[in-house]
Amino acid sequence: PGKGGSPMNRAVDRDASTRARIAEHWEASERGDSDTEHAIYAADGILDYPQSGERFRGRSKIQAQRGGHPAERHFTVLRIRGAGDLWVSECVITYDGAPTYSVSIMEFTDGQVSHETQYFADPFPAPSSRAALAERIPDRDR
Repeated sequence: PGKGGSPMNRAVDRDASTRARIAEHWEASERGDSDTEHAIYAADGILDYPQSGERFRGRSKIQAQRGGHPAERHFTVLRIRGAGDLWVSECVITYDGAPTYSVSIMEFTDGQVSHETQYFADPFPAPSSRAALAERIPDRDR
């Protein structure tokens, strides 16, 4: 192979690097390291919360709105999946002891998040009408 390896190897290396950066983003979120948490965003990145209709434009506004959150928060990453410039994280964010399931969709441009859309959902009890059809998701997977 020529300089820098094959295109396939470069893509695999880039994906491994991106996955590691996303994992570090969530780890920094958990430990309260706001600067590291937000280093993944482009200076002009956008964060959307469709359920509330809010859009935060720019890394500084994204960081400021999270810094003002009144709840004690904890982050548990269930899965990080993606390739290239599109990545999805499935997380449980616990606010003051109450779990909320979250899906984060990150779009990358030039190695930084240019657009993130985050959805939130509270847990709910499974209806008994589906009990014969469903199996329980193991706690380690949820």
